[in-house]
Amino acid sequence: MTTRQFDAPAARPVHGSPVADGGPRFPLYAPEFAENPHRVYGQMRRTHRSMVPVDLAPGVPATLVIEHAVAVRILNDHEHFPADPRTWQKDMPADCPVLPIMQWRPVPARSTGEAFRRYRSANLTALTDVDLHGLRAAVSGLATPLINSFCETGSADLLLQYAFPLTFGVCNTLLGCPQEIGQRVSAGMAAMFEGADAGEANRMINAALAELVAYKRSNPSDDVTTRLLQHEAGLDEEEMVHQLAGLYGAVIELQQNLIANTLLLILTEDRLGGSVLGGSLSTRDAIDEVLFDNPPMANFLITYPRQPILIEDVWLPAHQPVVISIAACNHDPAIRSDDHRGNRSHLSWGLGQRSCPAQTPAYLVAQEAIDQLLDALPEMEVDMPDGPDWRPGPFHRSLTTLPVKFPPSPPFPG
Repeated sequence: MTTRQFDAPAARPVHGSPVADGGPRFPLYAPEFAENPHRVYGQMRRTHRSMVPVDLAPGVPATLVIEHAVAVRILNDHEHFPADPRTWQKDMPADCPVLPIMQWRPVPARSTGEAFRRYRSANLTALTDVDLHGLRAAVSGLATPLINSFCETGSADLLLQYAFPLTFGVCNTLLGCPQEIGQRVSAGMAAMFEGADAGEANRMINAALAELVAYKRSNPSDDVTTRLLQHEAGLDEEEMVHQLAGLYGAVIELQQNLIANTLLLILTEDRLGGSVLGGSLSTRDAIDEVLFDNPPMANFLITYPRQPILIEDVWLPAHQPVVISIAACNHDPAIRSDDHRGNRSHLSWGLGQRSCPAQTPAYLVAQEAIDQLLDALPEMEVDMPDGPDWRPGPFHRSLTTLPVKFPPSPPFPG
């Protein structure tokens, strides 16, 4: 791979990305992209080798990386591709719809150098010490009453009635958060990912999480919030609020989509669904299939080159977003195979220092939630005459709803 830094004093980076590409940009915010992203990724491959000019929102240009090897190179090159967006965001208007997701925060995913190491160490410690047996029991305890709330009706929206409230409850359990505070965080997170009144969403989240921090200082327990507070990094109030906001965003938004997308796959794909329901293929294999094909965050892992830099004969401008297309890279013909069983080469958990520190709990929650539901209602069928409806957005891969029907069943003992 060709990588060359460009530091000639007379050279000025061009706003947008890539510098040398004067062609049209692919709008990742468009409903057409959400409807069939892999068709769009195919179009990208036919016109671009590894990096594609895109718009994350109207007037917000970026470079989308669609080749696995280039993505790995960028994610491992922290010197040339830091994750700190502060120079970029100076030029962004306050009402930019993607700013709340991309803007600088004192968290690992938006930091570099010593700050990154400090925040990541605190998060790793807090998440590594999660009691997995207790977490499994918590998922089971949440799943049964949720299933009982709709099992007698013969129909349900598994996203709104199951995946979301379950992951919301799991997050509150992990963080030791009282339900009233957690509900306000959840409402703010939903507004942020939808891009509606994002500034108010941020304020709502921050106020609720400040209450959580104050509560856990007075009421420490065996939970992630307490472990963050007690970590040697000595996180201050603002830093604590942002660590918790990041964790809530990951658990609520990403976990519910992983569960819902996997259920959709199991219930609609005969080649996989019948095997899972019949016991010949594990739920874990179905989850990995989704992490390859429809990962909850399809385009993310954002970096900002320090200076104009040449990658694969493409000039990337300084301080403009370079976004890894996790979904496209997972489909790179150079690494793609038809059978994903036991294959963990996807980038859906990130890579190296930029990998998700909660992979084990995330797998456990998704698998337990799906198994509980399939055991309780094995004859479920998706009720989508017109096919799935996907939420538009440049980053996530998220259903708007997941309606199913099934023979009514009596409630299960809790």
